[in-house]
Amino acid sequence: MAALTIGFLMDPLEGVRVDHDSTFALMLEAQRRGHQVRYFEQPWLRFGGTSAEARMRTVTVRREPGNHFDLLDEQIRPLSSLDVLFLRKDPPVDADFIQATQLVELCNGREPVFLNNPTGIRDANEKLFGLRFPELMPETLIARDMVALSRFVASHPQGTILKPVEGFGGQGIVFLQPGDRNTRSLLEVLTLGGRKAIVAQAYLPESRQGDKRIILVDGEPCGAVLRVPAQDDHRGNMAAGGTPVKTQLTPRELEICARLKPSLQARGLYFVGIDVIGDWLTEVNVTSPTGIAEVDKLDNTNVEAKVIDVAERLAGSRR
Repeated sequence: MAALTIGFLMDPLEGVRVDHDSTFALMLEAQRRGHQVRYFEQPWLRFGGTSAEARMRTVTVRREPGNHFDLLDEQIRPLSSLDVLFLRKDPPVDADFIQATQLVELCNGREPVFLNNPTGIRDANEKLFGLRFPELMPETLIARDMVALSRFVASHPQGTILKPVEGFGGQGIVFLQPGDRNTRSLLEVLTLGGRKAIVAQAYLPESRQGDKRIILVDGEPCGAVLRVPAQDDHRGNMAAGGTPVKTQLTPRELEICARLKPSLQARGLYFVGIDVIGDWLTEVNVTSPTGIAEVDKLDNTNVEAKVIDVAERLAGSRR
């Protein structure tokens, strides 16, 4: 295939962990295939009078911690100069993030191929999107009403997981059991005194064995990693200290993937990481899913190659 110009809207390249970061793995794979790699950060994005543009850096990358990229060029370019744009800015999905997903669409009819589609990203809140499939989810309440939340906690003897709707990386997740004297105080803190909705979800005891991150590329499962929490924590997220362990997909997990596939494809969500505990879907991560490096290492595979395959196919069809 002819060389493409592939851009990455991401967090600062200087700070990536080269043996863990999924965006960096995608950059390496794109470069290996002869594509030009550019990146820019969210504050560098702007509308230039006729179309979206950004201060872009053209780089070469390598897996050497502390010496992992060379800057070849830096200048303001229109987003229409890109064949493909990976939207890989980490959460939180705040007002700036939403505005960025709107700005990148302003390309005067010459937008790049987006992975993932910005409209799809806005449509698929990572804590809420799975609720479109209630038969796949554990019992869940989204509310700011502390009376309703207290009743939910009281009605689940095995415990309740509370988490912010816009949370990420395991931040702000709380495990609460019925009768805990901290219940009222915690609900006040988490809901900002009843002004902010949170997620209350029935605790799944299987979470002690780990939660499973499954990577979907164009709706198809391409690998998984079991994230096992530390003994003194209830969170399996690797950002929160969880340990990655090799795993296999179960028939139920394959069923979950198949149920999600049409909705993900319809929204242009080509690279997705879903989280499953036991038999239940808990999250659908579409903004900047991680796990590529862990799956590659544990399964001796190359997930990033499948993602770049999709990017090349879509860009080829566009041309």
